[in-house]
Order: sequence, then C-alpha cells, then structure tokens
Amino acid sequence: MVPDVAFSSYYGRPVVKPPPWDEKIAAYLFLGGVAGGSALLGAGAQLTGRPALRRNSRLAALAATGLGTLALVADLGRPERFLNMLRTVKLTSPMNLGSWILSAFGAGAAVAAAAEVDRMARRRLPLGPLRRLLRAAEGPAGLHAGALGPPLAVYTAILLADTATPTWHGAHRHLPFVFAGSASLAAGGLGMVTTGAGEAAPARRLAVLGVLADLAATAVMEARIDPVVAEPLHRGRPGQALRWAQRCLVAGGIGALLGGRRRPVAVGSGLALLAGSALTRWAIFEAGIASARDPRYTIEPQRRRLAARRAAGIVDDAITTVD
Repeated sequence: MVPDVAFSSYYGRPVVKPPPWDEKIAAYLFLGGVAGGSALLGAGAQLTGRPALRRNSRLAALAATGLGTLALVADLGRPERFLNMLRTVKLTSPMNLGSWILSAFGAGAAVAAAAEVDRMARRRLPLGPLRRLLRAAEGPAGLHAGALGPPLAVYTAILLADTATPTWHGAHRHLPFVFAGSASLAAGGLGMVTTGAGEAAPARRLAVLGVLADLAATAVMEARIDPVVAEPLHRGRPGQALRWAQRCLVAGGIGALLGGRRRPVAVGSGLALLAGSALTRWAIFEAGIASARDPRYTIEPQRRRLAARRAAGIVDDAITTVD
C-alpha cells in the first residue's frame, strides 16, 4: 500500500490562474456597495420627505459611483475597454450585465445629484431652459437609481463567485448576502456621518439591519463552505482584516442602536461602519487571490467532492470512474 501524498503542482505553479486585479478593484467593490446603498437610502428619503438625508445620499451615491468608475477604468488600463463591454448584452456574463447596471445607475444618480447641486446653488447654475427638464426628471431619476442600487451593490459578489478562484467560487451561495449587508451598513453609516440626527433615523435603521445581515451571512458562509477554501479568510492579512472588520461592525452597530441620536456617537459609529465594510470587502478580495495562488485550495476540495460521489455510488459518469 502506498500512502497518500500531499499534492504539488508542476514547479509549484498555481492550478488556477489568479485574476490580474489589485487594490483598485477592491476599492471598486467597496465603493459600488456605498453607491448602491446610498441611492436606495436616498430614494427612501425622497418618498418620506427627508430633504437633508435625500440630498446627502444622492450626492454620496454619485461621488461613490464616480470614484468607483475611475478605479475600474484605471484597472482596465484604457477607458475604451469599459465602453467595449456595452456593445452587446450577454445575460450569462456578470461583467457585461454589471457594466450595464453601472451605466444605467450612474445616469440616474447623476440627474438626481445635479438637481441637488442646483438647489444648493440657489438655482444660480447656468442651466437656462434645462432647469425645468431637470426638475421634472429629478424624482424619477432618484427612484430609478434607488431601484438599481441593490443590483449594483451585489453584482460584484456574483462576478467574483463566477470565477474559478477557490474561495470566491466556494462561497457563491452566500457571498451576495454578505455584500448586501456590507452595502447597507456602509450606506447607513455614511448617512449617519453626513446627516443630522433629526433626519438620520432611516440611516441608523439601515445600518443596524446591515450589521446583523453582514455578521449572520458571514458566519453562515464560513460554516457552510468547504473548510479548506475557507482557510484564507482566517489566515494572514485577510484573516486579520476580517476580524477587525467584525469588531468595527459590532462597535458601529451598538453605537447606532444605542447612541445614534447623539451627533458625536453617530459620527463615530458611522465611520466605524464604513471602515468595517471596507475591510470586509478587502479581506474577501485578498482571500480569493491567496486561494488561487496555492494549488492546495483547488485540489483538496476536488478530491473531497470526488470521494463523496464515489461513496454515494456515482461511478458511471465523466467525473467519477471505478478504480
């Protein structure tokens, strides 16, 4: 009998090619969540008559969209590469659909934010007859951006999970829920920072719900995915970042729940939530890159799945064969 040996790939090279992404994409993951959550919060403020929260959320959505788009284009290298993705619609491509979601969202967020800027400038912008058109389009544009906010916030999770990167793909059932919670708490935290306590009650509620959803979804994800591909989430810099993220979320959530009506507590809690959301996205991004670089995270789960199929008696397909 020959004992089982540890797997080693040719020359120690990765089995799965790591994606050629760097911190700019990690920033885009975070900013997309802030933009989507802020637009949803702004639409709610629009419908409930909270002008300060509506204004701040609309401006935050546009600013996060602009910065995120710059980060995405910088990673692509040339702006025309982004435009090339809009030449067609491919329902099976998360990247293609994400490009359309980002473009449509950006248009609505820009119109809604432009109306707020004109209002802040006391209608002194040289818009001429366009001001009447802007006023008519402001409300529908704000609701349009709010409706596209959730897809914008979570499509990046589907984009990551659709790759062969072990940790991302292993968490494909749970990653969108983690990103949804992260986007909600980040938008709520930013609303708490930028808006006075008198109108920030929806932001506080969104932040607390986002913290609960993020922590619960992360716990379920770590418990249910293959323990091998979950290792990068607990080791090295990603593991340290995720632990700090959870501490920030707990502190920010408690502050929002118990002391959010006090301005200093609200600002501190909001900043903690923003930091926690950014650390969560960065940790998941870095954990995926680390899992692609080590052949173990590709081969060991494959062997475990193969053994489970054989144990279940499945030996007559293209995946399993009789020894």
